[in-house]
Amino acid sequence: MPKACLLRIDLHFSGCRSLKEKRQRLRGLRDRLGQASNVAVCESGHQNAHQRSEWSIIALAADAVVVERILADAERLVERSLDAQLVGAEREWLC
Repeated sequence: MPKACLLRIDLHFSGCRSLKEKRQRLRGLRDRLGQASNVAVCESGHQNAHQRSEWSIIALAADAVVVERILADAERLVERSLDAQLVGAEREWLC
């Protein structure tokens, strides 16, 4: 039975004054996170807020350990590659 988990990441962009600036800071994130064939990524919240963004990342694999590794790697990528503060990250196992 495949395992699936949803990772929600909440970001804060201090000093960001426009949606255009936020989009520039987020540029390429979806492509970097969604490179694996068993991962789906989307901006799921705060799309119209200048200083906030929520991202949802779903990973699916035959083994829960693999799913957890994928999501841990995604979380680290977000932390080190964005000019933003990671406010929160929560996982929800779907199956």
